[in-house]
Amino acid sequence: MKIEKGITDIAPKEHPAFEGIQQITGTLDASPYSFGLVVSRFNAELTSALLLAAVTCLQKHGAAAERITVVWVPGAFEIPTALELLAEQGEHTALIALGAVIQGETPHAGLINTEVNRSLCEMARRHHRPVIDGVVMTHSMEQAVARCTTGEKSRGWYAAKAAIEMAHITSQLKA
Repeated sequence: MKIEKGITDIAPKEHPAFEGIQQITGTLDASPYSFGLVVSRFNAELTSALLLAAVTCLQKHGAAAERITVVWVPGAFEIPTALELLAEQGEHTALIALGAVIQGETPHAGLINTEVNRSLCEMARRHHRPVIDGVVMTHSMEQAVARCTTGEKSRGWYAAKAAIEMAHITSQLKA
């Protein structure tokens, strides 16, 4: 398979092969949208860093503080229940799950990760609204710390950027 050299240097909309093709893309303007975040208290030192990165990203891209709701739950397993209730309220354009699950000696973490991920995917489809999975799932504390930093390298920052972009895309598709 040959990949065209330089294709990543230009936006797909600008590539000659895409001329005349309708494309829908997102932006990073959070100002018109509202966001609901559900955060696990378990591993709070990690999840607090995820939350700080996510909120910082949302606000950097124009989200007003009063359009951001944060709900704290005991652990990652409880995240889908709270997100489901936020989704049913219909007040948030996009939802973000934030947690940290670290594999221990038993298969417990894998079971939690599978169920949380499945629930979030189903919820997004059911409510036709972005539900972003920012639950960090790792094999070690070192891996978790690396992903739960503050700043632009954090999974919290990534989740917030994905929520902003998907809010824009879904609003275009629903129009």
